[in-house]
Amino acid sequence: MSLFDRDGFEALVRSLPGTSLVDQWDARVAKVGDKVFTLLTDVERRICFKVSEESFEILTALGGVAQAPYFAKRKWVTLDPETELAAAEIAEYIRRSHRLVAGGLTRKLRAELGIPV
Repeated sequence: MSLFDRDGFEALVRSLPGTSLVDQWDARVAKVGDKVFTLLTDVERRICFKVSEESFEILTALGGVAQAPYFAKRKWVTLDPETELAAAEIAEYIRRSHRLVAGGLTRKLRAELGIPV
């Protein structure tokens, strides 16, 4: 199952604590504590997620990876299905994005969502 398919994408993000899924912006959007950490676009089947500043520089130099439109200032990337990254690497970056965004939530909310504090 590919992460660029809705079922594969949802299986991964549902495995992360405190995650909710909504349809928004012509995409399947994964949130933690009402904050977006990744999304899969409906038409082009692109995956977008938040990354650290260092990862942003590294990833945007790869084929099939670009600055995410509307999110680039906040260090978001977008991947097309022909990206150089392997599925396991993409999954790990999505997990890191979840941790980055969840880390910005209050301790109380993280505890309520079952996210290690």
